[in-house]
Amino acid sequence: MTTLSFGIRTVLTASLVAGSLVAATASAQTLRYATGFPPGSIAADAAQDYAGKVKEYSDGELDMRVYALSLLNAAETSPGVRDGIADVGYLLNAYYPAEYPHINLINEASMQLQLIDPERMGSPAKGTYAYNGAYTEFMFKHCPECNDELKRQNQVYTANGSSSRYGLLCNKPVTEVADMSGLRMRVAGAHWSRWATEMGGSSLSLTINEIYEAMDQGIIDCNIQSAPEIINLGLTEVVTDITMTIPGGLYAAVGGASVNRDVWQGLSEDQRKAMLRAGQYLSAQIAWEYERMEAEALKQVQEQGGRLHEPSQELLDVTRAFVEKDMESIVSYYGERHGVQRAEEMLTTFRGLLDKWVDLVQDVESAEQLADLYWEEVASSVDVSKHGL
Repeated sequence: MTTLSFGIRTVLTASLVAGSLVAATASAQTLRYATGFPPGSIAADAAQDYAGKVKEYSDGELDMRVYALSLLNAAETSPGVRDGIADVGYLLNAYYPAEYPHINLINEASMQLQLIDPERMGSPAKGTYAYNGAYTEFMFKHCPECNDELKRQNQVYTANGSSSRYGLLCNKPVTEVADMSGLRMRVAGAHWSRWATEMGGSSLSLTINEIYEAMDQGIIDCNIQSAPEIINLGLTEVVTDITMTIPGGLYAAVGGASVNRDVWQGLSEDQRKAMLRAGQYLSAQIAWEYERMEAEALKQVQEQGGRLHEPSQELLDVTRAFVEKDMESIVSYYGERHGVQRAEEMLTTFRGLLDKWVDLVQDVESAEQLADLYWEEVASSVDVSKHGL
């Protein structure tokens, strides 16, 4: 099927959504939410729940229509929200390294989860909840540069989103250091690309909508991604071997509800608070569902004849050694390549937040409880008379 260009899609979209704007009642404003994930995926389902929460928390003043892989794809979301094609979008910041270097810097530090004592962490799931919470707090309260980057793209940060841990989703077994030699891997960040190179493999950057074909045609051997994407993106037929313990880290550079700045400015303060509160529900729901679906995805692969593997101690040790060294590489890379001046300070601040959030999430037992934690600890204290204006 031929893919429409962004310009053509923009023209067609304008006519398609005009009806929804006209149909909005005098008492309710209807917002358009776009995600590049397909219907039935975690992101799309969470968006539907988010839409309901926006309506609930705004006492019906705001309504929302969700467009799953129809209004904008993943690569079009940033310019699409910027230009008002969508009012709110599921923004994957790593797709835009030049536009969002400060935001992506913290995302690239996610492999530091490998360095936290597993007994203290409790489970990989707690790492997801903690990193997502720390990222949310960092974005709202410790990174004016991050919010300036969004402002330049005519957007406002209101919610985060985080995957579960990243592993190797492959079409061949990978358990030893020797198995990494010549391995072709799709990556979603420069840190995983550096890891791939350090281990003797090579990396390729593809959007989420290109992964299936690349694996099916043998263009890549592995996809470095979270296990639930096997279900979200329909990869059960092409993924046969999985090693989840490496490389580690997760994808946290998600503006789960990145709002067009003109739309945000047009909302009342109470409506902005409703958007922030609903955003924390979205953030928690995404993280929670990714963790829940990891087990389901691994089970589906096994039912298709696939195999689960654990890395050798040698491969795990060299990965952890890489992570320790890469924290310094991140500082140098973002300073030299993107002119980030506070890179080391930012990482130090974030490490302190992550350490705090590891403790905060230990007693969390539901997505609702996690959403309340994100709201009470961070978003409820955001000054909506200034944020995003």
